[in-house]
Amino acid sequence: MTGDKGATVNKSRRRFLVAATSVVGGAGMVAAALPFIFSMEPSAATLAAGGPVEIDISKLEHGQLLTVGWRSRPVWVLRRTKAQLKVLSAPNPELKDPDSDEPQQLPQYRNSYRSIKPEYFVAIGICTHLGCIPTYRPQIAPADLGPDWKGGFFCPCHGSRYDLSGRVMAGSPAPLNIPVPPYYYSSDTVVHVGELKNGSEQNWAPTTW
Repeated sequence: MTGDKGATVNKSRRRFLVAATSVVGGAGMVAAALPFIFSMEPSAATLAAGGPVEIDISKLEHGQLLTVGWRSRPVWVLRRTKAQLKVLSAPNPELKDPDSDEPQQLPQYRNSYRSIKPEYFVAIGICTHLGCIPTYRPQIAPADLGPDWKGGFFCPCHGSRYDLSGRVMAGSPAPLNIPVPPYYYSSDTVVHVGELKNGSEQNWAPTTW
């Protein structure tokens, strides 16, 4: 059947594909297939203005990654497990910038977790090499990443690797850690991304933008 019903389905499918592409880009579609990643979008008015966004993390489970659009870029919120936090607390000589000395986040996030609360990692989900979207790879020692892989983010475009704090690993073409935007918690379950609590840093941008 190819009547009005078929035309409506085709239009709906096109709208879905356009929306998905605008949020995650081509490389990010790989991540969209993983069951532990889900996404949501703020209002069209908020996106158009490029203003701060609020992210509800009340349903985010341990080990899950939430992706939200902000300034036409994906914002990640990862709720890390106790095992993942234990890995991050140990020294890692493979990191290019373990102490986040390069300006990819504000000073208050300069710790091994690169976050306000160790459990939650908030970051701009873009590779600092050429702007692709890394995939979340929490598996330990998968066959394609090798026996030393302890979980993190992998860019499928050119092979850059990051730990679970978004810190780039030696041997990656990416030069810098994944950016951490200004943010604060407006409640225990809501993250306000795009400014600090006093309203400052709305014009923040990392060196890779």
